[in-house]
Amino acid sequence: MSRKTERDSRKSIQPCGLRQAVHPLQSQCAEPVEKRKRWKREIKVATPRRRPRWIADWVWQLAPTFPETVVPGSEGCTPGTGQKRSQLMDSDMDYERPNVETIKCVVVGDNAVGKTRLICARACNATLTQYQLLATHVPTVWAIDQYRVCQEVLERSRDVVDDVSVSLRLWDTFGDHHKDRRFAYGRSDVVVLCFSIANPNSLHHVKTMWYPEIKHFCPRAPVILVGCQLDLRYADLEAVNRARRPLARPIKPNEILPPEKGREVAKELGIPYYETSVVAQFGIKDVFDNAIRAALISRRHLQFWKSHLRNVQRPLLQAPFLPPKPPPPIILVPDPPSNNEERPAHLLEDPLCADVILVLQERIKIYAHKIYLSTSSSKFYDLFLMDLSEDDQQGIAGSGIGATISTAAERMLHQEERHHGRDFLLRAASFDICESAEEAGSGQQKPCLRASTSDGILRGNSYENGERGLRRGRDLSSWSRAFVSIQEEMADDPLTYKSKLMVVVKMDPSIQPGPFRAVLKYLYTGELDEKERDLMHIAHIAELLEVFDLRMMVANILNNEAFMNQEITKAFHVRRTNRVKECLAKGTFSDVTFILDDGAISAHKPLLISSCDWMAAMFGGPFVESSTKEVALPYTSKSCMRAVLEYLYTGQFSSSPDLDDMKLIILANRLCLPHLVALTEQYTVTSLMEASQLMADIDGDVLVFLELAQFHCAYQLADWCLHHICTNYNNVCRKFPRDMKAMSAENQEYFEKHRWPPVWYLKEEDHYQRAKKELLLMDSNGCKPE
Repeated sequence: MSRKTERDSRKSIQPCGLRQAVHPLQSQCAEPVEKRKRWKREIKVATPRRRPRWIADWVWQLAPTFPETVVPGSEGCTPGTGQKRSQLMDSDMDYERPNVETIKCVVVGDNAVGKTRLICARACNATLTQYQLLATHVPTVWAIDQYRVCQEVLERSRDVVDDVSVSLRLWDTFGDHHKDRRFAYGRSDVVVLCFSIANPNSLHHVKTMWYPEIKHFCPRAPVILVGCQLDLRYADLEAVNRARRPLARPIKPNEILPPEKGREVAKELGIPYYETSVVAQFGIKDVFDNAIRAALISRRHLQFWKSHLRNVQRPLLQAPFLPPKPPPPIILVPDPPSNNEERPAHLLEDPLCADVILVLQERIKIYAHKIYLSTSSSKFYDLFLMDLSEDDQQGIAGSGIGATISTAAERMLHQEERHHGRDFLLRAASFDICESAEEAGSGQQKPCLRASTSDGILRGNSYENGERGLRRGRDLSSWSRAFVSIQEEMADDPLTYKSKLMVVVKMDPSIQPGPFRAVLKYLYTGELDEKERDLMHIAHIAELLEVFDLRMMVANILNNEAFMNQEITKAFHVRRTNRVKECLAKGTFSDVTFILDDGAISAHKPLLISSCDWMAAMFGGPFVESSTKEVALPYTSKSCMRAVLEYLYTGQFSSSPDLDDMKLIILANRLCLPHLVALTEQYTVTSLMEASQLMADIDGDVLVFLELAQFHCAYQLADWCLHHICTNYNNVCRKFPRDMKAMSAENQEYFEKHRWPPVWYLKEEDHYQRAKKELLLMDSNGCKPE
């Protein structure tokens, strides 16, 4: 029997319904091969919008192997593993709903034009600041599987446009991965083509590379042209370039593309044009809503039986973006000069314009200033205001030119009777300051304080031009324990060596020079050094002079509570400020008079020297004003000069109804007082803003202030004036056309560059209104192009 006959006989012997047994391994290997063949056939037939249910189950089985990509702006969107299956099922439901149109939108463009940021702003509602966007660019791509792993992204993909429910699926691409990008174009419904308005090359590549590539891979897909990074058009490019990475190419102003450039390219290609800004959150919804409209209109031509697509509009016009109104510049007042607190102490070391001689222990002389002593101590204030003419008839101890006693013997006899045997005429002709300090027993070297090297007797030829007059003085033994006598005499200035009338005050012999210098330093500065040795003697002198705050500071140091002296120093300055204001108002202790355009005003040289370098140079240098009591200041009013004096005396700005702000700025700039200039600028801007809030017209004042402020170094006020004119450019030009034309070329260039609204916005607004009217006219005529 042949083999064929045997095989046929075996088949005939098998019972009906039974099959030949197959090895288990053979069945396991054959089944997947058969399944894969069946899957391929069904996948080819099934469209992405009508996938069989088993495809979703198959994708779910492979879901754990998909990487969960996180892109900038989508952090926090990854759900738990228990939600993955439900989210995947929800994402597949979009393809199965009959009235939900799933739109695949591919975003392409050059590198670093803002594609991924734009997608994240739409898909994840990500908001970023300009400085975050200026960080170092790292090429990224927004993963499409975010619709699977993030419920929030999936929910935000669903929208209703023109009464059509859609699910927008955004596909991000790399700008330089040309081989991979062709897969993204597959089955795309619309393509968003991006370029940067700060990169002209990216717009050039739209015509030369991107649009031909799109038409090659998906010729039927509509294209939307989008200009990204709109905020750079009105940003401060200098600040932007400083904030960028060091090696980044700076953005030049001439590289910023106006809107008409993008619109020209879009018109040439026959596609809609939109602009966006992730920083300003402008245009994001316009771009993707109109991309959906373009995709639905294209789909309506193929699926004409879908009635819900009949009311879809063509891509709408985009209203131009009005940049935010720039905020006004803030007037910054710098810190006052730090050396103002130290300058009063320098007057003790270098007694410029001194008018008081304090005599210690009958031979040591210390030069001081009435205004500092009287405003710091009530005792000195009463002393210098004392009427010295009461004792003229009785005479006064001491010798000097102008005395009524004719001979030296009579003067010596009178002095002995008056001062109980104190003989000042028998002293040596001169003493050195170091020898005086040693004989006084202080044991401290204080070279910083100058003492006179002449004796206590002022020579008879000290009067200038041979003038003689009565010497006034008074005995103070019964008035205070700290003083012996006071008198007015002609003495040589310690620096200029010119004779002038000075007040000589003889102190009690118990007062030692070292502690007394510490007391004087307190009277000038309000401070006491914790390292002073003879604190008890300082407290004794403070008690004699009735300076109770100083005695309290000594007690705090002895009790290890020196930190409490700061409050005493603050109170000292407040009290002295009030007394200085009083002296300025009344002209008390003044030693110079300023002749002004509308009158005269008295002042005090020591206070001016210690607070103004210009005054210190004038009164302390080789100028005529240093030796005269009247100084002429032309082109200056009393109100401005009084404001300057109050600032120099107190460090504070004070205004008055008759004060001219601009004249004060001019005077402060003349006197080299930048801190006062800043204070006046702040006051002027505040006044203008208050007037503007009261609906007053300040445009004319601002125009006047602008060039004056620029000329006199009030740059902050000038910047504020420029800002006001730029933000009210149309109104100012309409009110003051001649003044605007008379402005300098630099100012006019600044106005054109920084005017608000900008010129490009006005042009875009005109184009938008014209296009809107044309569309309305076409709709009224029944023409509705798609």
